[in-house]
Amino acid sequence: MIHGASGAQGNPLLSRLKATGKPVVAVGRKPGAHPDGTPVVAASYTSVEDLAGVYTDADGVFVHLPVAAEDERVVYARNIVAALTEAKPRRVVVSTSGTVVDGPHPQLRAPDDSAVQILVRGLAESGLSYAVVAPRLFLENLLLPPLLNAVRTQGVLRYPPAPDFAISWSSHLDNADVAAALLDRPEITGTVAVGRHTGLTGPNLARAFATHLGRDVTYEPPTPEAFGDLLVPFLGDTGAREVTTVYRHLATAPDNTISQANSAQRLLDLEPRTTGQWLAQLGV
Repeated sequence: MIHGASGAQGNPLLSRLKATGKPVVAVGRKPGAHPDGTPVVAASYTSVEDLAGVYTDADGVFVHLPVAAEDERVVYARNIVAALTEAKPRRVVVSTSGTVVDGPHPQLRAPDDSAVQILVRGLAESGLSYAVVAPRLFLENLLLPPLLNAVRTQGVLRYPPAPDFAISWSSHLDNADVAAALLDRPEITGTVAVGRHTGLTGPNLARAFATHLGRDVTYEPPTPEAFGDLLVPFLGDTGAREVTTVYRHLATAPDNTISQANSAQRLLDLEPRTTGQWLAQLGV
């Protein structure tokens, strides 16, 4: 059972599982079929009964919280935990979608009363076989039109962190690789961090774009406020303000990297794609 099977995280996982011959069902708002023919069953995050109904007898469930107001996400998280506890699927894999629940810098971790922490903690207390996929920032963020257009036409990558701020970047494809592996590895539990544990800086990313595109690309970090303003046409005022808050918060730590101890490299022997490999695979 895959939540968000048409979305950025669910769709690569759907494709990967189907390529290995696994029977897959998507969970959506309305019943029907995914564009690739995968059956879709309907379940609302607001209904424990709906969710438990689709989780029952499942070999595995992949879930991540949708984008919504935090008070709504808290309700969703509690309902998901209640439904999973009732239905008892054989394996559960959750993605934090970049919200930090682990890692070396406590100041970056989500508050205990946040939706993601409620979901992760509820799973840990449920007695179910589970694992948590914990990425940091997704490389797909760099494909937002104003960012990619500036790279292509001006040779400038504009992203907020300072030039020496390292981030354990990963892609949705890396996330799918790890989630798929964890669905098959019930002996691995807890949080599995995704990304390069040493991290990449903005200039590292710019050099990868330069190599891929065959042109000079420099890195120029805007302020979080300027970056938020850039995204208003795509995310709206509220979404842009949330992005601004995220990057202000990141600046309180020396980096946003994962720990080697719980990395997918160590636990699953899975290396994330390099930025160049990711660009080539997407055909950017």
